[in-house]
Amino acid sequence: MSLPTFLLEVILISLSGVMAPGPITAMTVSKGTQSPHAGVFVALGHGIVEIPLIILISYGFGEILKISFIKGIIGLIGGLFLLKMGWGLLQGAKQTQMDPAKDNRSPLMAGMILSVANPYFLLWWVAIGSILIFRSLTYGILGFIAFIIFHWSCDFFWCYFLSAISFKGGQFFGKRLQQVLFAICGVFLLFFSAKFIFDAVKIFLSF
Repeated sequence: MSLPTFLLEVILISLSGVMAPGPITAMTVSKGTQSPHAGVFVALGHGIVEIPLIILISYGFGEILKISFIKGIIGLIGGLFLLKMGWGLLQGAKQTQMDPAKDNRSPLMAGMILSVANPYFLLWWVAIGSILIFRSLTYGILGFIAFIIFHWSCDFFWCYFLSAISFKGGQFFGKRLQQVLFAICGVFLLFFSAKFIFDAVKIFLSF
């Protein structure tokens, strides 16, 4: 397989993961009501976690992430983070006057936290991403770097797209839409919080 063909495969596989609904999707939509560029910073925060992880997996770090106890710890911490973020969005949805300046959650930091504390994100890299990583290495350092760039570009453009359409919708429909989006995204984050914590508890009880 040629390098261009491999990179096309990377884009298709990456988009299947990137476009799947998840905590980052919810947070990007909610942040997009405040700025059309919020998705850029969410993607940057995601990349700050993801790119070092890709490099570490290429050196065998993925084996550590397969340990059940480690997955349980990550899931529990991630669930608590999502609980806090989801509750914060629901509280924001209740306000009749919402001032974006009062929202202290940075899109950059949100992207980092929602990445490092998401056990399913880590599992994707161990189960699927690691295959692409090692295949990219067969093309040398150029193939490895190209793989990182093409994969992260999918995150970047998708998050930017989400925040842009969220902002446009907020401009057109006003504060009411912003409140609805906050409520939907808040419930979405609480759902994932419950799932992460439930799965972590199952792991701990299995010991």
